[in-house]
Amino acid sequence: MLGNLSPGDVGHLVISGPTVFPGYVTDCGRDGFVLGGQGKLVDGWLDTDDLAWIDSDGFVHLTGRAKDLIIRGGHNIDTAAIEDALLRHHEVTGAAAVGRPDTHAGEVPVAYVTLAAGAMITGDELRNWASEHVADKAAAPKAVTIIDALPVTAVGKPYKLPLRADAARIAAKDALAGHAGIETVTAALEDGSAVVTVTLNPSADRQAVEKTLGRYPIASRLEEAS
Repeated sequence: MLGNLSPGDVGHLVISGPTVFPGYVTDCGRDGFVLGGQGKLVDGWLDTDDLAWIDSDGFVHLTGRAKDLIIRGGHNIDTAAIEDALLRHHEVTGAAAVGRPDTHAGEVPVAYVTLAAGAMITGDELRNWASEHVADKAAAPKAVTIIDALPVTAVGKPYKLPLRADAARIAAKDALAGHAGIETVTAALEDGSAVVTVTLNPSADRQAVEKTLGRYPIASRLEEAS
């Protein structure tokens, strides 16, 4: 079910039927079996976390995962639109778009790409390319970063969490560029979320750093340089 959408509109896909069940047994506690996936089944409808659209013939087309949505100032951006635009460039071999924390919009789109051997194009040139080729101008990436390989899971599926962490690191580093006493700005994944760590030397104004970081939707911690 995609709700009351017009053909071509993207929505959140939920399904129901005789094969839908509450979840797999993951443990056995004092109160009985523990099922995984709790909260995904409501009134017999399973939240798939997939984004999809339905054509005029009633066929459902999957476009991406809801968790990959970038919400820019309340506007939902499907990362697939950015990635498809970049992949249309003949020197791009892989692309992944994520949200970078932003003080005004909450997050803005950025992209990471891999290039063909011998490619000479720059990230700024690809950012301009994507801006010209995405249908939704709000989806135009603010930055395109060229990397050697896109992260994947153990079974080869795209894995965007490290890219989100890097985007958060860059946002924090840029925000703190005018502050004295910043030794390092790093980011790591903790319980599936990006946490930025800022290392300060004694000359840093800790309160000013905390105030600056507080303007961004970034989980962060401050540490003293050893």
